[in-house]
Amino acid sequence: MKRVSILILGIWVSQLAIANSLWSPDNSLELRYEVKNGTLVYELYRLGNSVIKESKLGVVLSDTDLSQSLQVIKTMRPQDVLDTYDYINGKRFHNVYSARKQIIHLKNESGRLLDVTFQLSDNGLAFRYFFPDIKKETYVEREITSYHFHGETKAWLQPVAVAKSGWEQTNPSYEENYVYGVAVGELERTKSGWVYPALFQHKDTWVSITESGLEGDYCATRLSHLSPNGVYAIAFPDERETMGGERINPKSSKKFYSPWRVIGVGSLANIVESSIGSDLAAPSRVKNTSFVKTGKASWSWINSKDNFIVYDEQKKYIDFAHAMNWEYCLIDVNWDTKIGYDKIKELAEYGKTKNVDLILWYNSAGDWNTVQYSPKNKMLTSKVRRKEFALLKEMGVKGVKIDFFGGDGRRVIAYYHEILKDAAKYNILVNFHGATLPRSWSRTYPNLVTVEAVKGFEMVTFEQKEADRQAKHSTMLPFTRNLYDPMDFTPMNLYKIPTHVTRRTSSAFELATAVLFQSGIQHYAESPEGMQHVSGEVQDLLRILPSQWEDIRFIAGYPGEYVVLARRSGRTWYIAGINGEDRERTIDIDLSFLEGDVGTLFQTGKHRLDIKTENLSFKTSIRIKLEAQDGFVLKN
Repeated sequence: MKRVSILILGIWVSQLAIANSLWSPDNSLELRYEVKNGTLVYELYRLGNSVIKESKLGVVLSDTDLSQSLQVIKTMRPQDVLDTYDYINGKRFHNVYSARKQIIHLKNESGRLLDVTFQLSDNGLAFRYFFPDIKKETYVEREITSYHFHGETKAWLQPVAVAKSGWEQTNPSYEENYVYGVAVGELERTKSGWVYPALFQHKDTWVSITESGLEGDYCATRLSHLSPNGVYAIAFPDERETMGGERINPKSSKKFYSPWRVIGVGSLANIVESSIGSDLAAPSRVKNTSFVKTGKASWSWINSKDNFIVYDEQKKYIDFAHAMNWEYCLIDVNWDTKIGYDKIKELAEYGKTKNVDLILWYNSAGDWNTVQYSPKNKMLTSKVRRKEFALLKEMGVKGVKIDFFGGDGRRVIAYYHEILKDAAKYNILVNFHGATLPRSWSRTYPNLVTVEAVKGFEMVTFEQKEADRQAKHSTMLPFTRNLYDPMDFTPMNLYKIPTHVTRRTSSAFELATAVLFQSGIQHYAESPEGMQHVSGEVQDLLRILPSQWEDIRFIAGYPGEYVVLARRSGRTWYIAGINGEDRERTIDIDLSFLEGDVGTLFQTGKHRLDIKTENLSFKTSIRIKLEAQDGFVLKN
């Protein structure tokens, strides 16, 4: 694919025929593709510079190979794609997706068909496969899809946990520690692969790889643990990541699509502000979403653990939520035995008088699951689920937290979809824990308000080593896990962890995470007792802090070091930043996008548990000095 691009009036233009090229709407990105020696390959360029080198496309089915001996039947003319949508649980409520689309129809030497659809927007490339001639039960044995990076590219990646490892063999659950800025090609230590979103940097261009539009006929994928010469290939889950003894592989008896393979491309600001993950997700399948209410929640378990899931403690946390003007209270494990359905109904009725709704924990159960926490076996079949959801709706309970899935195989992915469909029919909100990356399902099912899939604050409460690396870990999340999907990190412990663990971050750092981390329902890691040590000004901020955002702006940052983001609700911007390093950092923040020139700054006071409040008059910028593992919030 020899091409030469030249710059004419600020637009990169190919000098040769563009039959095998596709350009983004603003002409900043160029996709080049061709069938080479029987294999479909592609390259990706930004501003005329190569970002992804020649990489392979194709799949191998159980009854034919659609990765070799391919020839083009027809190449469709490029089409414009324009989609506008509202994303209740996203980082931006109103979204506009504009792209150029091209479909290539191919066949192999035995005449079997394969379509590849490319969509190139200003923020990246997406492509997916379509299998139009499936007439019997067929498996996808493997994908040949790959991403070939230049040798000088650096990567920020999270390993996949080994299947059936960890507590009660509940892995994988996307809760490993990241590697920071490693050279591409580095072997992944667990040999299980790398999770999405995966972040790469080549010179001044950043790349984020993920997938979207994952349906119940396909398995979730990952990047292979092997990446020779910077070639990252798509890999399927471990064979043990299944349920009911079924194969992990995608399966269908009729024509079907693969998920979208998504490559976000641009500056670091482009990556963080982009909605390309949700842009490719299926539109909402929930007709009436009026019951989907974002909000903030109190939660006793993060501080007092299993033994305090009792009536009086949960009533106290309902009162806590009411005092803080928070909409929800989450009641965690074993509530069915320690409190009981009748008393839960009583708590739900009490919560109504306080404008606080309940969310209840459930065990996902299944033959993969040895965890004894209950309620268990209430989600496994549609009949049982619907009966439970009907009961919860009658009791006035608004949501469920379902835990311990432990797999990315096709049948487990189908299970997620089945739960979400049934829950929507009974106006039940859903929070998945011990779960897979949701891959923008919350656009398709707006009742999916949040998902864990992250090493969250609970890990900080368990081990000192996790508390020691919390700050650095947290600076990765806006660039990776929380990039396209709501994330239930359960942030913001403002006073102290009531265990043997010493928190390393400042209280201002913790406050900042309430803005930095996006979740449809934000479960806070603070107790009523801890909140008594927090100033009235900070409490007032937490009473009005939005749970739904209209826009996002990247201010500054570098993954693994620090990050500053701005989020807008109405005409008000909330700017938050954290320093993940063990040294001071001074950050100059451009405020020219703000409408007003007066704001309130929340930052560390005389000691690290103190948050001081200062009213500021500013013009176009402000300089913030952060201590080690420190943070701030600025409200205009």
